[in-house]
Amino acid sequence: MPKIVLRWLPALCLALASATALAEEIQVAVAANFTAPMKLIAADFEKDTGHKAVLTFGATGKFYAQISNGAPFEVFLAADDETPARLEKEGAAVNGSRFTYATGKLVLWSAQPGLVDAQGEVLKKGDFKKIAIAAPKLAPYGAAAVETMNKLGLQAALEPKLVQGESIGQAFSFVSTGNAELGFIALSQVYEGGKIKSGSAWIVPESLHSPIRQDAVLLARAKDSKAAAQLMAYLKTDKAKAVIRAFGYEP
Repeated sequence: MPKIVLRWLPALCLALASATALAEEIQVAVAANFTAPMKLIAADFEKDTGHKAVLTFGATGKFYAQISNGAPFEVFLAADDETPARLEKEGAAVNGSRFTYATGKLVLWSAQPGLVDAQGEVLKKGDFKKIAIAAPKLAPYGAAAVETMNKLGLQAALEPKLVQGESIGQAFSFVSTGNAELGFIALSQVYEGGKIKSGSAWIVPESLHSPIRQDAVLLARAKDSKAAAQLMAYLKTDKAKAVIRAFGYEP
């Protein structure tokens, strides 16, 4: 090996070791509906900063209980704006760190082509045995589904056919596996390339439920974490927003 290379080798190794030492892992709780886009954003974030976002997906209500009981999350991406605000008020999140990273859309979806019509009339016809939703007390998309059924005057008629998943991820699983013929899920779960990628769907008009504003918040245990603050800032970048839009959200 040339002497000039040998001379610089220790400095190069030291620089690489320093960069590795500076890289951090951030524990992130993510609402289940945001699974696909957050996996892509986390991969980009690691490439661009060196920090690794370790993602856990689940129901917003369940995460609230875990965080309140000391779960070691540092950043929380909820499926609503109320839960992060409550954590701020209770001192479990950093005041002023909360912002809306995405506004979600509710969709009535079936894995079967042609079952769900473009106006959602299938709900009134009732030509199905089971309809899946996420648990409304745990998952904001489940609450939006209940609100939609109530506004349509169909809650009582559909109640006997409802099957509930703990999260929107479970509700999607019920429908995709055929355990329920259709269900209310997040548009992002079936949206790709600017269109519904399979089955049949009705995108629920926003007038039928409250806006699904999804807030991110920096949790109290990460108040001094530069890496966690960087992730929060990264969610606001044009690069992250492009991913968010690609899955049918409004960033």
